[in-house]
Amino acid sequence: MLHIYRQVTGLRKFDTFIITKHRQNAGQYPFSDVEILRSKKFSPLYRAALKYVRRQPALVYRGEFEAIRRILIRRDPDLMHIYFGNTGVHLLPLIERWDRPCVVSFHGMDVQRRYSERGYEQKLRRLLRLVRLVLVRSDSLATRLIDLGCSPEQIRLNRTGVPLDNFPYAPRTAPVAGAWIIVQACRLVPKKGLSTALQAFQIFHSKYPNSRLVIAGDGPLRPALNRWVSDLKLDRAVQFTGFITQAELYNLYRSAHLFLHPSELAEDGNEEGVPNSLLEAMASGLPVIATMHGGIPEAVTDQVTGFLLSEKDTEGVAEALTRIAKAPGEWARMSREASSAVALNFENRQQVDRLESIYFEVLESKPSARHGG
Repeated sequence: MLHIYRQVTGLRKFDTFIITKHRQNAGQYPFSDVEILRSKKFSPLYRAALKYVRRQPALVYRGEFEAIRRILIRRDPDLMHIYFGNTGVHLLPLIERWDRPCVVSFHGMDVQRRYSERGYEQKLRRLLRLVRLVLVRSDSLATRLIDLGCSPEQIRLNRTGVPLDNFPYAPRTAPVAGAWIIVQACRLVPKKGLSTALQAFQIFHSKYPNSRLVIAGDGPLRPALNRWVSDLKLDRAVQFTGFITQAELYNLYRSAHLFLHPSELAEDGNEEGVPNSLLEAMASGLPVIATMHGGIPEAVTDQVTGFLLSEKDTEGVAEALTRIAKAPGEWARMSREASSAVALNFENRQQVDRLESIYFEVLESKPSARHGG
């Protein structure tokens, strides 16, 4: 993920290497020190004995435990940073046996309860007791983790960082003849509120027929979205770009006037932290129409950098779009405020420095007693 890559490559006071099962998009993410996990091969009989007789976890019977152990012995790191809570749950057998400190960071989807995975919540609670510190992208995620038993003193806020050089503020003028260009950039998944976005845009478009909605990104909802666009008779007004590069995304933001992101809690409990695309859009000068969901209110200040509505409030989102279109002076003010807010609270160097300070805190602190074994 891009925000993780920005953190890893931004480190200046620490040397780091990555352990991963798969290397993808190396041209886009040119980091050289990567250890590809080569799981130790067990015979089918021995693997079955580990799984069904000795009741070992998947990390062990798949041979990953031994492969990671060998890498750690060879590389001898001082600290392990585990990205995503669900990865930490998978690595529990290793964390329990390793004699160095670990931190784990949560990003949104990894705080949801997984009712289909037996014992998952119990393991997640154990993970929170074992690791030295827990990093979160938003205060809303911290609250979710405290509800799961994480000590508030154990939590550190480490927000998504935006490289402002890649998304500089772009001065713009209000459109002529109501030709507003509205952008939503995201994975096409339920928590992004795309149904609300389309229905709200339909109402707005009926008042501003020269307006357009551009949806950048791809995902499993793409076929359904195509049908919804057709049903709403918006085929000529809504454009899907698919996945685009960071440079293309910035050019899209620079040509647009508003950013739309009406996120909602998904049925499976999947929740936003603070969306990267929202921060990048704000940095470039786009006011935001969004919802009071997850960590979004920690980035968007209602009526200052945009508008915040309740989840699934189609009428409210449409009204906010209309209100800002009728007030170009307010729109211009929000544009400047949005960019300034990201520079103040989410600049990438600032967040990497904070991450390094967390690493130092862990390494300089005395180990706390582990609970439960």
